Amino acid sequence: MITLDQRVIDSALRWLQSSQPVWLCTVLHTYGSSPRAPGTMMAINNQGDSCGSLSGGCIEEDFLQQLASGAYRNSSQIVRYGEGGLRPNVELPCGGSVDVLIEYLPVDTASAELLSAMHAALFGKHYLVKKLQPGQRAQWECFPADTVLPVLSHSQEEVVIPVGAIPQLLIAGYSVVAFECIRLALILGFKVTVCEHRASQLAEIEQQFGTDLNVCIVPQHPAKWLEQHKISSKMAILSLTHDPRIDELTMMEAVNTPAFYLGVMGSARNSAKRRQRLGDIGGLSDAELRRIQAPVGMKIGSKTPAEIALSVMADVVRAKNL
Repeated sequence: MITLDQRVIDSALRWLQSSQPVWLCTVLHTYGSSPRAPGTMMAINNQGDSCGSLSGGCIEEDFLQQLASGAYRNSSQIVRYGEGGLRPNVELPCGGSVDVLIEYLPVDTASAELLSAMHAALFGKHYLVKKLQPGQRAQWECFPADTVLPVLSHSQEEVVIPVGAIPQLLIAGYSVVAFECIRLALILGFKVTVCEHRASQLAEIEQQFGTDLNVCIVPQHPAKWLEQHKISSKMAILSLTHDPRIDELTMMEAVNTPAFYLGVMGSARNSAKRRQRLGDIGGLSDAELRRIQAPVGMKIGSKTPAEIALSVMADVVRAKNL
């Protein structure tokens, strides 16, 4: 399974390689209610084929009409759709307005290099920051995947767009609930790392997710992996095994990271006992213990593995979007 952003750039690269120019559109800012968030992308070729979206359909329809009339041939420009913009006649169904960056990418080496770099960033090979002055072509720079990137911003002088800083999920040990969490995480656009040192569980993960480009399977105890790697603040860490040798050792390392969410599965009674052990034996402070969501997930009366995973990933998304 690949994310929508990955599909957008995949399509743009494929069209460019078949000698078709590409228009790459990115939502920069929204005012009022809006159906798409900043950073959302859409790509269109000169045949009118598109991938991705910017709204519920009203912007896309107008954009294609403008494109057919010969508009948007500048290297880049910012267009506001909705009230107060260059296209005020295009009313968003939610009543808001949207600033959209439109980049015209002709069939040349510079366009191919930009899209290839964005493709690599979206598949986790590096981070990328794209900068441009409206009217000009973008310049970009690549960074290691643990770099703290600037936020998306724009003004009349400069647009700054980070690429590849997508949310990450570490699954510490495999279980039936972990399986459902991985499936939901992929749908939600997370890149997933699964650390599993037990041979039988590792074989099952390989069978289920071994070919997925957005799942990295690590044959190692998660606590050891956390000790050896620098963790991004865009990562959530979930331990869902009911095995204290995995769950508790993982949390003892996880509290030393800037991960935005730490969660452990278990009943309220078992979670209280775990907190006691982590404090008494693991030496975790009260502040560190408060970072750990246990029991993990929102209270929705969940019973089945799929329902538990839904409650867990809903809480992860809530924390991500704060």
